[in-house]
Amino acid sequence: MKLFRSLVLFGAFLFGAFAREPASDSAAALRPAEQPHAANPILPGYYADPSFVRHEGVNYIFATLDPWGGDSLGCWASSDFGNWTFRELNWPTKRACTSPTSQSSKVWAPSVVRAGDGRFFMYVSVGSEVWVGVADQPAGPWRNALGDRPLIASNYKPGYHMIDAEAFIDDDGQTYLYWGSGWNWTNGRCWAVKLKADMVTFDGEVRDVTPDNYFEAPFLFKHANRYLLTYSRGRTDRDTYEVRYAVGDSPFGPFVEATNNPLLTTDKSNDIISPGHHAVFIREGRFYVLYHRHSIPFDPGFIGRQTCVDGLSFRSDGLLEMIAPTHRGPEFLTGLRNRRGESSNLADVGLGATASSSGRREPHTGPERAFDDNYATRWSAPADAKGGWLTIDLGAVRDFTRQEIRFEYPWKSYRYSIQVSLDGANWNTLGGADEGITPVGSPVLIEHPARARYLKLVFPESVMGGDITVVEWSVF
Repeated sequence: MKLFRSLVLFGAFLFGAFAREPASDSAAALRPAEQPHAANPILPGYYADPSFVRHEGVNYIFATLDPWGGDSLGCWASSDFGNWTFRELNWPTKRACTSPTSQSSKVWAPSVVRAGDGRFFMYVSVGSEVWVGVADQPAGPWRNALGDRPLIASNYKPGYHMIDAEAFIDDDGQTYLYWGSGWNWTNGRCWAVKLKADMVTFDGEVRDVTPDNYFEAPFLFKHANRYLLTYSRGRTDRDTYEVRYAVGDSPFGPFVEATNNPLLTTDKSNDIISPGHHAVFIREGRFYVLYHRHSIPFDPGFIGRQTCVDGLSFRSDGLLEMIAPTHRGPEFLTGLRNRRGESSNLADVGLGATASSSGRREPHTGPERAFDDNYATRWSAPADAKGGWLTIDLGAVRDFTRQEIRFEYPWKSYRYSIQVSLDGANWNTLGGADEGITPVGSPVLIEHPARARYLKLVFPESVMGGDITVVEWSVF
């Protein structure tokens, strides 16, 4: 089924016309990151260090699960780049990628490429070392390409993190691997090596290709016969993380930092904090950068990074233009997540939404934020909640056939029930069941035709306590 991301039925004007409890903020009063219909972030929830591959008409994003990685990876698939479905991967896992040299770090920073033989290879950081997986399809099943050992052990270069491996395939089919990070938040080293055709064997010596101001996250790409090594500097847990770049004449450089750095950096006034650890891809002949930035509001105690995409362009001299990070995203995303047309009054979005509690009642966590077509906002229950519910008023009695719920953490299961009402006083449970248990994934699909004016998403007390956050709830 082709998934459409939308507000509840027929347009946001319904919310304004039939609101039961007007919200305290309007679209005009919201910060840029809180505006309805923002295309960035493109994924619901918290994902960092994204890698991108396109295969047979499907776009795939592989990313670190935040905060600070998980026991596996996030994988999202989309045919249109606007509506993404979470895929649970069988590999990599912390358990499957453990060796005598492994450290305690979780699964981080995947790089997925398609080799000349048609197979897919993933270079991923687990336990502060680099492991390699191989699969016939991007969604797997994946398996360890080297059995029970890593490609690069954590003690390969003492004093540095052996993480953030990124593969680059040149025009002649030759593959190169780049990796390396600093230690204790000091700048690191970047190493590079040729790979043999098997994609798992070093072909020649490992070289130090570190440019100035390098910390981690190397990504190499080629344009106009020049090699551009892009990378991150700063601390991702503060507001200093940024993307820089250097230019070389070969995959091994030497790489000289361009004079117009940084390439992508913090814009506090626009709620864009510490953008970095990125990937570059080409879509319909144009370059784009996929990167993470912090969720709003910025909280150094919570590493909840979100995945975004913006355009990448070149100056007449072949150097890169500085990237202007946006909330709206590039032009090709316009309309992909808002199927309701251009006549909606954005100030009315979500005005028919109420909840058992309004979280901290900051603008980005109110109940109406679960219906604003913006993955940077959400409805969150407060930490001391005991049970909870979220209700939407459709403005009139309407027929609908399905719902989509995007929770904060799609790799978790949630207990819930959906109740419906014609008058807001008498309620019936949709499907006749008191509660359901969501499978791992996102969006959670509820395909049950019904007729109602009010819908209520109800959670049992046992799963509350701040664990329930609805990023977006859509009804069709």
